[in-house]
Amino acid sequence: MKILMLSWEYPPRVVGGISRVVHDLSHKLVNEGHEVTVVTYKDGNVPYIEDDNGVKVYRVDNFMISSNNLIDWTMQLNFNMIAKTGEIIAEKGNFDVIHAHDWLVAYAAKTLKTAYNIPLVSTIHATEAGRNSGIRDEQQRYINDTEWMLTYESSEVIVNSNYMRSELQRLFGLPYEKINVIPNGVNLNMYDGIEKDYDFRRKYAMDNEKIILFMGRLVYEKGIQTLISAMPKILNHYHDAKLLIAGKGGMIDELRNQVNYLGLGNKVYFTGYLGSKDVQKMYKCADVSVFPSTYEPFGIVALEAMLSGTPVVASDVGGLNEIIDHGINGMKSYAGNANSFADSILTLLFDQKLCDTVTKNAISKVKSEYNWTKITNDTHFAYEKAIAETVANRQAKQISQEEAQKEIKKSNEITNLLSFKKNRQAFA
Repeated sequence: MKILMLSWEYPPRVVGGISRVVHDLSHKLVNEGHEVTVVTYKDGNVPYIEDDNGVKVYRVDNFMISSNNLIDWTMQLNFNMIAKTGEIIAEKGNFDVIHAHDWLVAYAAKTLKTAYNIPLVSTIHATEAGRNSGIRDEQQRYINDTEWMLTYESSEVIVNSNYMRSELQRLFGLPYEKINVIPNGVNLNMYDGIEKDYDFRRKYAMDNEKIILFMGRLVYEKGIQTLISAMPKILNHYHDAKLLIAGKGGMIDELRNQVNYLGLGNKVYFTGYLGSKDVQKMYKCADVSVFPSTYEPFGIVALEAMLSGTPVVASDVGGLNEIIDHGINGMKSYAGNANSFADSILTLLFDQKLCDTVTKNAISKVKSEYNWTKITNDTHFAYEKAIAETVANRQAKQISQEEAQKEIKKSNEITNLLSFKKNRQAFA
């Protein structure tokens, strides 16, 4: 197949989990013999056109004039995506399918689908209503409506968990059979050659300190505030522990103030954004990885932590709830409950045997259920369904047009006959 991927992020631009999903899925599709073209946003000093190990990447600027807000910024990005894709099609021919990732590329996807008659598949990685626990202002309503439009225009919709399937059915009234549950995956070789680096570890903690690690964006729905609130109880029972918060986001100042208010300045460290190699090293150095989200459609970071051999504590929400089996391949805690997280973390800190068991089971689950071979096959099947549906609709439309032409012809014949009879009567 010739596949067009539309995404507002692609490495080296990494905003959330979409970037890694699009990257890994595209490369696996190329390895399976397909031709993949990614049209994305140009961020920083990266080339406009790149051959990324077989994946053709085209990057566009998001604006020609200064944008006033996120909506304007996104629309101008979509305009440039449409223009660039038109150039690609004019030069290299049409695509077999479009795969659009989230609302930020919805208008480009809809326009290209209609203009070039290409089947459209979309992946909804998260919803605006879920991120904000509802729709509270006009911008959120606009994004919510755009998400609905994208799912409506798509022949097939992909989500990464059963939780998200239920959410889309509830929010947008999508038919059950239109939604394909295909989990995200991780590169199973991402830790090959990566060992525990003690010199790297000493940059963040002393040798006697157990590292409790959070990895992700610093936004409210990731629940970092709950994890910080759990630290006093953890330190009261296990003094030689330290919380590392790795990532960046708009909540950084609020979280720093919370740390200072609780007097945890020497036990909580903000690492800032980490590159991919440092992320791998950090997981290998951590003693417990914690993901305390209040909203999490999937939770790809949990898979990365599980594959690294680090025991995981996660919220009992969304996709995390489906990935973690409590006490078997990790520990689950009540979302938003600091005491619950403190208890799960302390259990792992004091029980090395349990840590060994859950990490062994976690690695096994990731390798068997979240490998890209299975995920790519399932995604390809969704493409095939979308193409088949589009072909069937074209044929039905053609038949309808032919039937309409027959009816028009029949009507014209009757009209002509009546006119002939009328004229003959008049002549007589």
